[in-house]
Amino acid sequence: MRLATLNNGGIDGQLIIVSPEGTHYALAPVNTLQQAIERWDEVQHHLASLTEFPHALDLSVLMAPLPRAWQWLDGSAFESHGALMDKVLGIAPEKTGVPLMYQGMSDHFYGPQDDVPLPDESLGIDFEGEFGVIVDEVPMGTHAQDAMRHIRLIVQINDWSLRALAGSEMKTGFGWVQAKPACSMAPFAITPDELGKAWRDGRVCMDLLVDWNDARFGAANGEPMSFGFHELVAHAARTRTLVAGTVIGSGTVSNENFREVGSSCIAERRGIEVVDEGVPRTGFMRFGDRVRMEGRLPDGRTPFGAINQQVVAAQ
Repeated sequence: MRLATLNNGGIDGQLIIVSPEGTHYALAPVNTLQQAIERWDEVQHHLASLTEFPHALDLSVLMAPLPRAWQWLDGSAFESHGALMDKVLGIAPEKTGVPLMYQGMSDHFYGPQDDVPLPDESLGIDFEGEFGVIVDEVPMGTHAQDAMRHIRLIVQINDWSLRALAGSEMKTGFGWVQAKPACSMAPFAITPDELGKAWRDGRVCMDLLVDWNDARFGAANGEPMSFGFHELVAHAARTRTLVAGTVIGSGTVSNENFREVGSSCIAERRGIEVVDEGVPRTGFMRFGDRVRMEGRLPDGRTPFGAINQQVVAAQ
C-alpha cells in the first residue's frame, strides 16, 4: 500500500491511497496520515481494501506524506560513511556498540517537488539521501526483536545539511540546530510489503539513485546498515515511549565501495577527495541547483517516487 498527502490548503493536507501504478488515487477514510498512524490497527485493513482509484494523481500538488511529525530522530547507521568522515577529520572512532542518533526539526517536512529556501550559499548546502520509517506508539523499553512490528511505513528522505555550521555546533556537544533545516520526503509512504524481498532484517535493500543537476552522483544500496531500523527504534525507545508518527532515519546511505557506486551526500564525495588527493574539489550546492533522489528496486520499480527539488534563496 502506498499513501500520500494531497495539498488541500491545510497544514496537514488530505491523506490519499495511491493506485499500484502510481497514477490515480482515492481519498482515505481519515483526514491525515498522523490520524491514520495513531489508529493503525483500526484503519489499515480499510485503507488496504480500497480497489477503486477515481482521481488522476498530479505529483506537483503532493505534500510530504507526513507534512509534520511529533518527532524526527535521525541515525547514522552506515559504517562506511562514518569511518570516512572520522578519517577526514582525524577522529579516532570510539566503538560503543550503540547507534548514533540525534533529534532534529520535525514541525515541517518539504514536499517532493517543493523549492527549498535557504539563507546563504556560503553555508555549505548539502543533500543527504536516506531511508526512514514511521512507527506507531512504541512503549519505553521495547527490545529490537519486538520493535519490527511497530514499523508501519517506510519513507525516503533528503536530510538537508548546512556543512559550514555543522562543525561548530558539533563541538558544543549539544547537537545540531542551525546546521539542520527542514528535511524533504519522497511522495509515497509505503507499507513494508511493498518492498517484498527488498525489506530484509529491518533494512531497505535497494539502490538510492541521486542526481545533482541531472548528473548521476550516487547509487548506494541501503542494505549494509550497521544497525537495522528495528534496532534504531529500540535504541530510541530505551528511555522514552515513542509517540505514534515518530520518524526515524537511517543516516546517509553509503557503501564501502563508494568510489564505484558514488555517494548520497556531497560531504562524502569531498571526504573521498581529501583522502585520495589531499584536498576537496567538489563544491557544495548553489542557488538554482537541483537534486533528484529515487529509490529503485532491481525490477525497475520506484515505490517511493522521486524527490526532485531546487535550492533557492530565502526571501
